[in-house]
Amino acid sequence: MELKTQVALVTGAGSGIGKAAALKLAQSGARIGLLGHTRSELEETADEITAGGGDALVLDADVADEAAMRAAVDHLVEAYGQLDIVVINAGINGVWAPIDDMKPDEWDTTIRVNLRGTYLSFHVTVPHLKKQGGSVVVISSINGNRTFTTPGATAYSATKAAQVAMVQQLALELGKHRIRVNAICPGSIGTSIDDNTSLRGKDETAVPVVFPAGEIPITGGKAGESEDVADVVLFLASNRSRHITGTPIFVDGGQSLLR
Repeated sequence: MELKTQVALVTGAGSGIGKAAALKLAQSGARIGLLGHTRSELEETADEITAGGGDALVLDADVADEAAMRAAVDHLVEAYGQLDIVVINAGINGVWAPIDDMKPDEWDTTIRVNLRGTYLSFHVTVPHLKKQGGSVVVISSINGNRTFTTPGATAYSATKAAQVAMVQQLALELGKHRIRVNAICPGSIGTSIDDNTSLRGKDETAVPVVFPAGEIPITGGKAGESEDVADVVLFLASNRSRHITGTPIFVDGGQSLLR
């Protein structure tokens, strides 16, 4: 229960990595603000937390909507009195397509959710974190940082690279306030994010590469699990990572080293 005095906000907490992170932090004693736009999923996560003896608050908000984000964070702080940990996880794959086929509104949608959403998550939480310090963990990706072979994923990769740049920039800006900022870059993880992926023109954008047997060396090709990322979230949220900031951590079983 090392986080029993802490309050955490997790965006995209209704499923996948966000849900696993919320459950892990709650198991360690943190009170959790569960933020997302699918209330039924958030309520399921909250029910699991409370069934385990934890405390969670459902926060309905679009991460790219400033007013909704500000209201949600204010509600969380009013309810629990503080904010110590922020897990910026909400995101989409969006449209993957050849650059001359991708429509401007498709590009804008990915940028709006992944990058504006990251900016607003920082923007509305940092004033609260400055009061006592804390930890921000951004869920980025190996795409745009170590690998660039996902067909047509230009918008997605751009947002994931930008997230790591933000983490490193803000680690210095916020260090004097005792706020640590780090990124986790997962590889292939068994989540439902593919449900919000639209792929066009794969044959035009794919680059043929022959990999060694098993794309993920440490598991023989099997994708990782959300809990593999959640364990690192817990480490970065806790005092055990007290001297780590501005650092991307790759949770991919060695996948990106093959590419």
